[in-house]
Amino acid sequence: MRLREILDQKSYEVRTISSKATCDDVVTELVRWNIGSLIVRDSPTGPVLGIITERDLLKAQAANRVPLGQLQVAKFMTTLLISARPDDDITVAMGLMTTHRIRHLPVIEGGELHGLVSIGDVVKAQHDELVMENHHMRSYIQGGGGSAIAPV
Repeated sequence: MRLREILDQKSYEVRTISSKATCDDVVTELVRWNIGSLIVRDSPTGPVLGIITERDLLKAQAANRVPLGQLQVAKFMTTLLISARPDDDITVAMGLMTTHRIRHLPVIEGGELHGLVSIGDVVKAQHDELVMENHHMRSYIQGGGGSAIAPV
């Protein structure tokens, strides 16, 4: 399964936030949309500047011990993005997420943001694929499949 297929099933819409926003604004948006990360860009079609996640907020709070409203996104976002392309296989995403210990993977090609897949999206897609494969195998075993060799 390709990442493009996962995005087709969920949505290409990605929640974003400005690098000038505060970490308190990030919390508000994460709670509002029940998500774990926001892509950072300063205009709706501008370049992707980074990503800010729940983990980034925890690190910011632990390091500064001041209200999140005093901390700017630009200082705490992750700017070295690990990303994938829309035509990458799901196994590529799984490998990147595991190797880099990330839960949110931007899907970018040619500088254009195509979407964002989470570890939950990857697990669901993998599960759905296994369920379908299991269904086909059971059907084949129970006589629903054809014979590879024609009777003589």
